[in-house]
Amino acid sequence: MSGKLLIIGFGPGSFEHITKRAREAIGESEVIIGYNTYVDLIAGLLTDQQVVRTGMTEEVSRAQEAVRQAKQGKKVAVISSGDAGVYGMAGLVYEVLMEQGWTREEGVQVEVIPGISAVHSAGSLLGAPIMHDSCTISLSDHLTPWELIAKRVEAAGMADFVIALYNPRSGRRTRQIVETQRILLKYRSPLTPVGIVKSAYRDRQHIVVTTLADMLNHDIGMLTTIIIGNSATKLYDGLMITPRGYQRKYTLGAETQPLKPHQRLKSEAEPWALEQLDEQDWDESMEELDEEDELLEDEVTEIKEPSQLKSSPNLSPSNSLQLAMEALQLVSKGNEEVSFEFDNKLTATQSIFEFAVSPGIANKKLTAAQLCALGEIVGDRGDIEYSPHHQLIVRVQTNNPNQITSELSALGLLLSPIGDVAQIKACDFCNLEKGESIPYAEAIHHRIGNLEVPKELKIGFNGCGMACYGAVQQDIGIVYRKEKFDLFLGGKTVGRNAHAAQPVAEGIEPAELVELVGRIVERYQKEGHPNERFHKFFKRVKEIEGYRHQEMVGFVIENAICGD
Repeated sequence: MSGKLLIIGFGPGSFEHITKRAREAIGESEVIIGYNTYVDLIAGLLTDQQVVRTGMTEEVSRAQEAVRQAKQGKKVAVISSGDAGVYGMAGLVYEVLMEQGWTREEGVQVEVIPGISAVHSAGSLLGAPIMHDSCTISLSDHLTPWELIAKRVEAAGMADFVIALYNPRSGRRTRQIVETQRILLKYRSPLTPVGIVKSAYRDRQHIVVTTLADMLNHDIGMLTTIIIGNSATKLYDGLMITPRGYQRKYTLGAETQPLKPHQRLKSEAEPWALEQLDEQDWDESMEELDEEDELLEDEVTEIKEPSQLKSSPNLSPSNSLQLAMEALQLVSKGNEEVSFEFDNKLTATQSIFEFAVSPGIANKKLTAAQLCALGEIVGDRGDIEYSPHHQLIVRVQTNNPNQITSELSALGLLLSPIGDVAQIKACDFCNLEKGESIPYAEAIHHRIGNLEVPKELKIGFNGCGMACYGAVQQDIGIVYRKEKFDLFLGGKTVGRNAHAAQPVAEGIEPAELVELVGRIVERYQKEGHPNERFHKFFKRVKEIEGYRHQEMVGFVIENAICGD
């Protein structure tokens, strides 16, 4: 059975602004995939669908899971607020499909269902600020270099666009909106009208109409859309109005117009139009363009290395070659091995190789030779960070990662990938003096260590009942006691509701342990949702290998009486 992907934009979040087709698509879907907040916003439309929800910044996992389930023949809805094609999920889902060789004829069906974008929701609440040419710019530099964002802001300010700013400020990103204001004040009056809309058409909707000079004195966050007027935008009775330009041909307050309908599109009524350029001015403009083209051809012939771009004063800053080269230099951070070939091939060697290093599963001591080798490999090309999981996180620029892994492995170091993999976090077994259970820890590592799982999985292993390395707090905890093993499942080490793992079994025979843990991890790998932590998975499936989940009882903190 052929599956289908329904990529749905459900608008600002209020039910009355969700389109009929979006409602239908949600209703006919078997699986709903979305960011936690978005799932909550449409909860009233859900029935018995399977729901896969993830946190912020986990868009790729959502897109991959949607494609995977659609390939199984299911109807899968990927939801976005606003319009799915404007900073939403539509493009990312298509990118995942393209990566997998999808075609429209033979692959899963895809339907993109439009919604009301934030710029239009905010615009409707502010009056009519987007009546003329406009653009949207996201100020988030997590995926786009800030230098490029700043160029876009500069260009939009210079071109007198009405500008809608998405993702203007977050807890960590505070300078971007300040820099944006500084750039725009070069081209706009400080009194330019600005609208700040938070949570349009949602419960906590908040609207402020202010000026470009005063905009930073108001609350701005990730749920805010900012609309900055152009040079013609007016404030009227608390609303932002951008004229469409009719006053050029119409007298808005008169019943009888000076221009008759048949006169309004004549050339003499449009002296500003391109066709009305003086013929001599047109010829001069074309000559200048010809000269620039000849100059550009000369410069392209002479360019041999990317570094020569900065020393070519005659190269037009607006030509696409220079912009492409500047972008390449930015991405490669000045790497000497980056080259540009004029057969349309870009070759960027050397990338960042990131991995974890430890002396072993049980051993916690690094030798001088191992430390020296690490220092020599990292040098001034990378850095080393110590993690709370008794590992060194190494990041180094290289075009030959295999050579690095071979050298370090030959010195007896244990190397592990970074990310959503299963890893053993074992104690040092009292400086290896209590080593009876070490072979089982190492066997578990060989069985499922570094296995790719839905979310980072830590398997704590302690060699005695003291459990001083905190095995019982990990996703899976194993404690060696009285020559047998105790098993704990579903710990949560951080957060407001952090809790120890649930004790599920005592006295597991050593011969059974490795395969038992392997089956638990492999089921999590197979059935876990993208980015679903193990304790949530255990709670959802209710039973693993005969061990039933039990609700953890949280602490209740009474409010203190004043004066006590």
